Amino acid sequence: MLRRGLALGGALILLILVVLGIKGCLDARANRELSDYSRNVTQIVEETEQTSKDFFKKLEDPGNSSVTDFVAGVDADRSAIDSYRSRVESLGAPGDMKRAQSNLELVYELRAGAMDQIAEKMPTALGDAGAEKAMGAIAKQMQKLLASDVVYEQVVRPEIDGVLASNGITDSDVPNSSVLPDEKWLEESTVSDALGAISGNSGAATQGVHGLGLIGTSVNGSELVEGGATPVAGEEGVEVEVTVQNQGESTENGVTVSVTVEGNTLQGEIDELGAGEEGTATIPLTPTPKGEVTLEVEAEPVAGEQVTENNEATYTLLIE
Repeated sequence: MLRRGLALGGALILLILVVLGIKGCLDARANRELSDYSRNVTQIVEETEQTSKDFFKKLEDPGNSSVTDFVAGVDADRSAIDSYRSRVESLGAPGDMKRAQSNLELVYELRAGAMDQIAEKMPTALGDAGAEKAMGAIAKQMQKLLASDVVYEQVVRPEIDGVLASNGITDSDVPNSSVLPDEKWLEESTVSDALGAISGNSGAATQGVHGLGLIGTSVNGSELVEGGATPVAGEEGVEVEVTVQNQGESTENGVTVSVTVEGNTLQGEIDELGAGEEGTATIPLTPTPKGEVTLEVEAEPVAGEQVTENNEATYTLLIE
């Protein structure tokens, strides 16, 4: 009985040692996978930072780049960001990294999506027709880049570092990541100024006098007059028609007209206005306001326009 007891005890101890050994191997393997994950994320983030620096350096100082060269450079940056997204999606999520990985994929979906749109709009922004609208669209995509920075810094990085720390892994924290270097790029004027410096950019003002003027505004067929209240039937909706004249010496493309009511700004566009010509933008007010409201109308200034006092008008509506 004693020998049997000793043998049983020895077997039990051996079993415990085997289990502990297996667990130790599994733990070591899990930690290696987490460390590898952190290292891969770090590499992607650092490459993304460099691509972002290259992109905004081109915007800040295009030098003597032609439109063709500049567009090709932006396409290359777009392709690089797309490749980083693919690499992130193929990382997998070892251990407790599933949530962090999902949020990291969101970060790169925002970044890649923004760069795709920027690259798509860039030729138009550097061309003739629709240049101003395209520049505005590019500025809006900068907001996605900012959002990706916030999600990474406030969510992803703390989650990854937290999982590493809970598993006793030190010196493997992932780095900071900010692809939008300055919030000035959220402003359409900053984007327009930067693109206007590119050689051959016809979005910059041509020689001669440039200027627009509001000729008239009507709502549901009723002509509006400043200083008085115009009654309008709104049962079937309210539609604003803004007539603008090109009072300059050159054809203007992509003339933007904005209508603001109750803090809500809506926009329309006149594709092309030759010198001396008039054009009308039709803008439905949605949702339809009710009662007495103030209507602010503006023909947004074109490149090179010096006098803008006649670009704006304010009216009062009584919508029944």
